[in-house]
Amino acid sequence: MRREGAGRIAAVCTSPEKGTVKKDVKEAALIEEFGLEGDAHGGFAHRQVSLIALEDIETMRQKLPGLVPGSFAENLTTEGFDLSALAVGDRLEAGDCLLEVSQIGKECHAKCQVFELSGECIMPQKGIFCRVLRGGRVKRGDGISLARNRE
Repeated sequence: MRREGAGRIAAVCTSPEKGTVKKDVKEAALIEEFGLEGDAHGGFAHRQVSLIALEDIETMRQKLPGLVPGSFAENLTTEGFDLSALAVGDRLEAGDCLLEVSQIGKECHAKCQVFELSGECIMPQKGIFCRVLRGGRVKRGDGISLARNRE
């Protein structure tokens, strides 16, 4: 995986309710200081959009072959971009949108369906959370990279 080079968005996922697996809707509007339109987690303070790497999902598929993008309730599933190299404050360009990393990992207060089935969940260690600084449309296949300049 690369950090400096561009990766791509492998899935754009939303769910109408919290606590449920998200579905790949292929394309959605990212709304400034809110998150993905139609997503139950939109507007949640500094965790407006969540990202996880497809490569990490694929690793977990060894235990649970049925995992797909959205299984970890992430909004954007990335591919070919090293999310683990990011730091709070880094800015990402996703399609025409600008995101700022606001949190890395999270404490799970309730065990998710994946944890119940496999005994582990990768979101607490691998999940990346961002604020939306510049909205727009984001779709499967769009590039994702570090922003060149801070705005």
